[in-house]
Formats: sequence, structure tokens, C-alpha cells
Amino acid sequence: MKKHFLLITVAPFALVAPAMANETVPAAPVVSNTDAKPEGQDQKAPAKKGTEEVFSTGVAKGRDRLDSATSTSALRASEVDKIGARSISEILRDIPGIRAEASTGEGSANITIRGLPIASTGAKFLQLQEDGLPILEFGDIAFATADTFLRADLNLAAVEAIRGGSASTFASNSPGGIVNFISKTGDTEGGAVQLSAGLDYGMRRVDFDYGAKITPTLRFHVGGFYRDGEGPRATGYNSTHGGQIKLNVTKEFDGGYVRVYAKYMDDVTPAYDITPIAVSGTNLKPVYKNIAGYDVRHDSLFSKNFQSQLTLNGQNQPVRDDVTAGQHPIVKSIGLESKFEVAGWDLTEKFRYADMSNHYMGIYYAQFVPAAAMPAAFGAPGGSLRYASGPLTGQTVTNPTTLNGNGLGALMMLADTDLHSLQNITNDIRASKVWKLGDNDLTTTVGVYSSRQTIQSDWDWASVLSGISDNGDAALLDVVTPTNIKVTQDGTLRYGAPTPGQFRRTYDLATTTNAPFASVNLKIGGVAIGGSLRYDFGKTEGTVFGADLGGGRVGTVAKDINGDGVISVPEMAVAYTPARGAPVDYNYGYLSYSAGINWRIAEPLAVFARYSRGGRANADRIQFSPLVSTLDGSMIDKDAAVDVVHQAEAGVKFRNDNLTLNVTGFWAKAEDSNLDSTTGQPLLRDYKAIGAEFEGSYRMGIFSITAGATYTDAEIVKDVLTPANNGHTPQHQAKLIYQVTPQITTDKFSVGAVFVGTTGSWATAANTLKVPGYTTTNAFVQFRPLDKVTLSLNAANLFDVVAITAIDDAVIPAAGVARAHVLNGRTISGSVRFDF
Repeated sequence: MKKHFLLITVAPFALVAPAMANETVPAAPVVSNTDAKPEGQDQKAPAKKGTEEVFSTGVAKGRDRLDSATSTSALRASEVDKIGARSISEILRDIPGIRAEASTGEGSANITIRGLPIASTGAKFLQLQEDGLPILEFGDIAFATADTFLRADLNLAAVEAIRGGSASTFASNSPGGIVNFISKTGDTEGGAVQLSAGLDYGMRRVDFDYGAKITPTLRFHVGGFYRDGEGPRATGYNSTHGGQIKLNVTKEFDGGYVRVYAKYMDDVTPAYDITPIAVSGTNLKPVYKNIAGYDVRHDSLFSKNFQSQLTLNGQNQPVRDDVTAGQHPIVKSIGLESKFEVAGWDLTEKFRYADMSNHYMGIYYAQFVPAAAMPAAFGAPGGSLRYASGPLTGQTVTNPTTLNGNGLGALMMLADTDLHSLQNITNDIRASKVWKLGDNDLTTTVGVYSSRQTIQSDWDWASVLSGISDNGDAALLDVVTPTNIKVTQDGTLRYGAPTPGQFRRTYDLATTTNAPFASVNLKIGGVAIGGSLRYDFGKTEGTVFGADLGGGRVGTVAKDINGDGVISVPEMAVAYTPARGAPVDYNYGYLSYSAGINWRIAEPLAVFARYSRGGRANADRIQFSPLVSTLDGSMIDKDAAVDVVHQAEAGVKFRNDNLTLNVTGFWAKAEDSNLDSTTGQPLLRDYKAIGAEFEGSYRMGIFSITAGATYTDAEIVKDVLTPANNGHTPQHQAKLIYQVTPQITTDKFSVGAVFVGTTGSWATAANTLKVPGYTTTNAFVQFRPLDKVTLSLNAANLFDVVAITAIDDAVIPAAGVARAHVLNGRTISGSVRFDF
């Protein structure tokens, strides 16, 4: 019925169809013709700023950034190509105010903005959009974050980001901000083919795109990529393969246009997640370094000797899952978008149906111990270790203290998660009109947003024992008692989580969101005063299954999972999905508002101030917690259904032909009802943050530089479940993050670097173990020997810095090896591009 409601909502507009032109096709010079042209023709000194820079994401109507009381940034496609980002989260690292922990590969990144917390994984308070609509309604779905389903290729025209401000009222569940990835639409004819390869890592890739006019009023654009290779870290196998293709067709007419678009993505990339790192010193002054025989920047816990794993699927049937699957998102989407005029009103309509799924295979939890201690630690005092995979299978590890040169073993919890359906149906319709009040303009906007997000997943986890080795060469380990009884089976300690019955879950949920919204903006000379309202009301319903729900549900059974006729030790307590689930059935509603004033003091100068209130509804993250009743599915704590964010900001903007400067002060207060990413335990916290943000650019001849910096002082105001954390700094929160990009550009070449850095942070909310800061450097050279031919060399993390984004331990572990999340080390790629 909910799906029918959405289809009925869009049906009257399907013939004249799709979306907010102002948000989907940004006007020059934000994107400008430079991004639609073949890139080989776009490498002169950056075009001078015009009198306007139209920005349209997260606002009622696109307008010059100096006339809007918002904090915004935009990256052109040509700049994205230069910075050498290997993933969406690495692109986001180059946007002021955004903290993106790009350590997991091409998906599942932790992303936040302006001091709002990262308590769990994903992007809770920041929304990622593609062409003006959210990729997922909730950006922190477990093992299916929004960046997992998005790829940057030659289809990309620009990236727009709004921080705070009206993001609260012009999108649902996005109080912190919006980042919109905007596609080319064929308005400039031509295309390109680009061939790329990793020079010091395994990557082969081909990209293409082409756009043209079919008739004077009908145009199209098509593009995509395919790649394969081992990837930026050693796994021992071809862990990266797949790609995507996107197509759109646009029909223009007097007063508007109609666009139809589609996307198919099928891409496999590794989920690096946890990696071991040696740590010594003290908690306040720790010293981190590589363990012997393993490099955190270039190695992973995956191995060519561990490529499949027995488990029970969601129907409790034995299956052998592919460990090399990594993150395997599949997206099949189709959308409509339109703009037209009716009785002086500009109507924009956008609709998208996306059939999405993902198979996540990563190491979600690990415990690192000396290999010699593993028999005693895992149920076989006085026992021994045997190789359970690889060329030495069945042989005894004769000297565990020298195993792989480091003498270490790992208990690894394999987060084998099938996300069968993340179907997303979204519709946004709005109407705007500019009224003349004497010499002044009054702009009014009204609209309705509707979406339905499903979450259908099975957690089919397993726990294995392994050595730690470089080059993807580790082997699984069996623990054997002195009487020759194996405590493990082919390296598997548990068919489930290390604690029997824990984290064996099934989710079958759907959340429907509806939100009417309206705004008004009055422009009196150089002063613009505006306000907007949005009311979100939604319903989450479905069923969840798992022994974690309690109530006598049994989470383990004895089962001959490998079919050999013998119940081994691990098969005595196989994780099992109980037949009796728990209902989920609750409604929520919340009001968002935003009000601001902007004064264009002079052509190059403006000042602004804004106050906003927004919210973020909670979906799967609060299930299996005391917040939701297992009897009737209602919210026990009604307030936990929605986390509210209050924000204030004030700033100064300056822009002339060669110099742009933006300085903004901000304050934020946020609630968070969540599950802690390091402990898996529920949390209820209130946070506050205050800070300042700088963004600027300068151009002089062939030289240009862009820079950004954000200073944040954040605090846990109240931790309901752990009051000892009150007054502490939130985990992962640095005082300062910054980006600097100097470059030289001529007709024949471009050369430059991207410096991105952060000061230190705390590993956990306990504020006991420090995580050091770092600065990474991406360098690029582009050479154009012939017209329409570009040769490029790009080095990410040029100086091979050990950049730790997070540590999962509250103190230095007794074994001296911490659970770390680290950015990739140096990767150098080369490419040749042919434009036509």
C-alpha cells in the first residue's frame, strides 16, 4: 500500500516528469562548461569567477552563494579527477567541515560533519545524494552505508555540499548537511575514453562517457567504467572487479524539460576494516608501528588461503559463502525528473526507484594474541596449533613464537552479511514562485517528499583463527588439545560470533517517510531574509529475529554443518536463527525549521547568520536494544525514535576574480540513540560542538591554491548509560581538520598536490587512549602532448604515511597489538585519456 501511495504521488507528473532542475543541473560557473567539455580541453588556468556562483543543493531555489545564508562548497569533475580519490569517502576528505574515515575501501566509511558524532558506522547525520535524491534514506544502515552504492567516474559533473543550514528542511534525515553527486546530462557534445592502471598495485580500469544532441531539443548522456585487480592492499587474489553504466535522456521544451535516467552497478571491492598495529608507550603517548612481517598500509587480513567459509544462511541451511566477495553492491535504478511552468509557478518533480542489495564480507571484530598462547586461550591448555589452510594444511606449527615472523595469531569475526533488499522508492515534488512586492522579490516554495526504505538482511557470521602475514599469505589455524581433539574445525572456532548465539540476526523492516515542507525568502535590496519548515512523519514496521532479543529464544543448536557425520566441537553450538521473531511497529514525527538572514554588503562581500533545527529518524540501529519492545514492537522510549540536532552559524563571504574567502562560526547540539561501533552496546548521548570553518581560494596567473580548515571543540554533554563519559570528547573527533591544494596549470600540463590532515583524537568515549593525527599527500601531473590527449600520473598518499583513522581499543592491549583502521598506503596510477 505504501508503494502504491508513492506511485500515485508521482503518476500525474510522469508524462511531464522529473526533478528540480536547479538542483540537478547546476548553472555555470559552479560546474560550467569546463566539466562538460572533454577534459583535454579543460586544463588551462581555472576560469575566472563570474558575477555569480549558483548553488542549488539543499535549498529552495538555486541562487548565487553570496546571496544565500548557507555554508556551501562545490568541486568540479576535473578537480575530483586530479585529487586522486580512490573512493567516495576520499573525495569527501577534500571538502571543508567533513570528517571522512576512508579506511574501509570503497564503502562502509564513517562520515560526519561539523562536530556531529561518529558513534557507530556510516553517515548518520549527513546525507549522500545522487542527482538530488538520497541514495538511501538512512546513511548508516549496518553493512550498507550510502557510499557503498555510489561510484565516481566520467559521468560525474560536480559535487555540491551544504553544511548545516537549510539541509534540515529540504531533505529528510539530513540535519548535518547534504553532499550531492551530480551527473552530466549531455548539454555539451562529446565524450572520452580513459585507460588507467596501477603502477605499484593491482588495478586495471577503463572509463568512457559520451553525450550529444539527437535533435535541437533532445539530448542524451551515457557513461560508465569497468575495472579489476587485487586493489590497493594485498589480499592474495583478484579482490576488485566490476563497474557501472549510467544513461540519461533529456527532452527540453519552453519553460522546462523532462529527463529519464537509469543506472546499473555491479561492483566487488574488499572491505578492509580492522588491521593489527603494534602499540607501545603509554595511553596518552602511544607509539604505533607495523608488526614484523605485516604493513598496515599495504596488507590486509584477507588471504588467498582463506577464500570460502561454511555457515548457516538465513533459513538455517548450510552454505559455503565466498570470502573474496568483500563488498558486493548491486544497484538497478530508474528515475524521472522534470521542470515545468504552470500559472507562473515553477514545478519540479523527481522520482527514483532503486532495487539495491549488498553482500558484505569483512572482518568486523578481531582479537590479536601471541600464537603460542592460542591453545590455552581457546580451550586447549597444553595443546598445539596446526595449519588449517594453505600448502601446509594439517601440519603442526612447530614454533608458534616465530609464526610468520611476528609470532601472532588472530581471532577474526567474519561479518558475513546478506543484505537481500535495500529497495528505495523516493519522490520529491515542489513548486516555487517569485512574487513582486514593489522593487522587492518574495520567493515562496511548497513541496511534499515521500520515500519507502526496506532493510532485509541476514547476519550469517563465523569466527575463525588465523595467522598474520603480508602479501595475502596467512593461513587459518586449528587448535588441538594434548589428546589430539580439535577445538576448531578447518580453522573455524565458532559457526557464529565468538560468544555463542550473539549477533545471529535477521532484519525484515520497512520505513515509510512523508514530509510536507515550505519556505519563504524576501529579498530587499542586498538583504535576504528567509525561513523554512518541514514536518517528517514516518512509520517503521516489520520483524526481527535473533537470540539477542531474549525471551527464551534459543540461539545455538548442535548441527553437522560440514556433513561429515560427526558433531565436532564447533558444531556443538552453531549459531541459529530462532523461528520466533519480534515485531517492529512504531510511528514517529518531528518538526524541522531553519531561518536565516544574508546581507550582500557589496558585490564581493556578504555576511549571514542562520539557526536550524533538524532531526534524524532511527531505523535498524536501535533494534535489538532496550529501546524497542520485543512484545509489540513499540518504542519504549518515544524520544529515541528521532534524534534532534540544533545548529547555529554566522559567517562572512568574500569573492572577486582571483580571491575567494569564507569564514563561518558554528554551534551544534545533537542527540544520538545508537549502538556503539566498538562494543556493540546501546548508547544514549547528548553532544555539543562549537567551532570555526575556513574555506578559500586564490589564483595568480598559472598558479592557484584552494584551502579549507575546520576547528571543532566537541563534548559529550550527557551519557545516559555511562555517566563517566560526561564532559569527555567524542571518539574520533579531532580539534582540527584541514585541506590544501596548490597547483600550476598551463595549456600543456597541470601539476599539484592535495594535502589533507587532522590532529589527534581519542580512540573511545572513555578518553583514555590517544589516536595520533596525520597529513596525507596526493600528488598529480597531467600532460597534454596533443589536442584531446591527456597523460596523467597520480600518487595517493605519496609519502606512505601511516594514517590511523580509528582504534577500537580503550587502552593499550596486553599483547601490544591494537585493532586499527588505517588509510591505504602509497598507490601510484597512470592513465591516458582520449577526448572526442
